[in-house]
Amino acid sequence: MAADSPPLLLHVEGLRKRFGDNVVLDGASLDVPRGSLVSVLGRSGAGKSVFLKCLVDVMQPDAGRISFDGRLLSAGDPVARAEFRRRCSFLFQSNALFDSLTALENVALPLEQTTRLADKEIHARSLEALRQLELEAHRDRYPSQLSGGMQKRLALARAIVTKPELVLFDEPTAGLDPLRRNAVFAMIAKYQRQFGFTAVVVTHDVPEALVASDRVALLDNGLMCFEGTPAEFSTSELSVVRDFRDSTSALGSSLADIRRVPAPQPADS
Repeated sequence: MAADSPPLLLHVEGLRKRFGDNVVLDGASLDVPRGSLVSVLGRSGAGKSVFLKCLVDVMQPDAGRISFDGRLLSAGDPVARAEFRRRCSFLFQSNALFDSLTALENVALPLEQTTRLADKEIHARSLEALRQLELEAHRDRYPSQLSGGMQKRLALARAIVTKPELVLFDEPTAGLDPLRRNAVFAMIAKYQRQFGFTAVVVTHDVPEALVASDRVALLDNGLMCFEGTPAEFSTSELSVVRDFRDSTSALGSSLADIRRVPAPQPADS
């Protein structure tokens, strides 16, 4: 990072993870400046979600170093790990909302489980989170009664109610059509700036990530083979970046070649 860049909130160095003979992460490293929105790109199955789960201690990496706010998160330092969990939130790909709880109860749950706040304060903070994400009118509804976009906002309200410094998003646009992908990235960018948290988003949606992010990284063959600004990604001549970035153009060229070949004529009956 340049000398005038924001200080790092998260530093990942040489992360390794394998499952039997399958090496998923083979020395992946990443720098996340404080206050930034960083997208980790990669094809499906590249290990993006495994990388994220190693960060939040859902999975144990086989090797590597993770530092948060300058403090190493080692397995032998449970205090540092507990501090990291207190200052970090994780937004699951599936939203992971509880169907049996109302919107307000879903948002209140992290405060009930991780703080000693009085019930009145938990209620007030949960209502405020819903208000900030324009969901206060739906406080008594259940997740199944909300649209897909509202469910995404509800999951984000639950993630930010503890006022985290870092929010990690696991494939937040998986399975969505282009318009809804745009809306989700716009939501993340809007509230990241509004609330001032640092965001790490793992995704394979290149156009949306390039527009919304401050920095992007590309995970391929277990390594972060690129890390830089969206503009640098868009002009990079690295073959692995070009292949991933320009895959749609490559498809168009292949189809054009196919269409230039005359179609076989049906045989006479």
